[in-house]
Amino acid sequence: MGVIKAVIGDAILTSMWVFSMPLLGIFASAVAAYIGVEAMSVAGLFITINVATCFVLTFSLIGAALGGASFNPTATISFYAAGIKPDASLMSMAVRFPAQAAGGVGGAKAILQAMPSKYKHLLKGPSLKVDLHTGAVAEGTLTFVFCLAMLLVMVKGPKNLLLKVWMVAVVTVGLVVSGRQYTGPSLNPANAYGWAYINNWHNTWELFYVYWICPFAGATLAAWVFRYLFKAPIKDKQA
Repeated sequence: MGVIKAVIGDAILTSMWVFSMPLLGIFASAVAAYIGVEAMSVAGLFITINVATCFVLTFSLIGAALGGASFNPTATISFYAAGIKPDASLMSMAVRFPAQAAGGVGGAKAILQAMPSKYKHLLKGPSLKVDLHTGAVAEGTLTFVFCLAMLLVMVKGPKNLLLKVWMVAVVTVGLVVSGRQYTGPSLNPANAYGWAYINNWHNTWELFYVYWICPFAGATLAAWVFRYLFKAPIKDKQA
């Protein structure tokens, strides 16, 4: 698809994703409370996984309808580095990533306006809870695991789309629970940028080092490992 169409699609989809993520947690907690289980119990996490599956499947279908739009820069760069996205290029990513970041800002601003007052204390976004370098290593490692798992499931996994999305949701929820004491985590630089903008630290070294540079390194490394394991073809580089 054309670069302009991709930019518009990415901005729209990312804004919708960042807007919806707080609702995912609230809805999963509400279901857990209705059933009578703790949100962080095994049963509660199973509920969260299934709610996340519905969200991701919905956004996957919307992204396809928008011509292949993406709401996560690390997923985009991981598929590109693995040689799986024939229509991707460094030039296209150079304009798509800022569009995704802008979409993240729009989604964060919109949910702040739409969220009822009693839930607004939940709208914080990812934040660094350890020292800078520990957080950078943690976010990069978590993104590496996420992207490698995503590549394995989406390319080499089962053919059933619903099962694929459910498996990715299992990995994502597991990584979020594991990484919450370090960086949030974000696993999505555009999401991190949106909330950083809201909280006025979007122009800091901390944001770009922890939530952009290291996740991109983790995503690229995951693609190289996948390519090494499965000898994925590398497309010819295009300007």
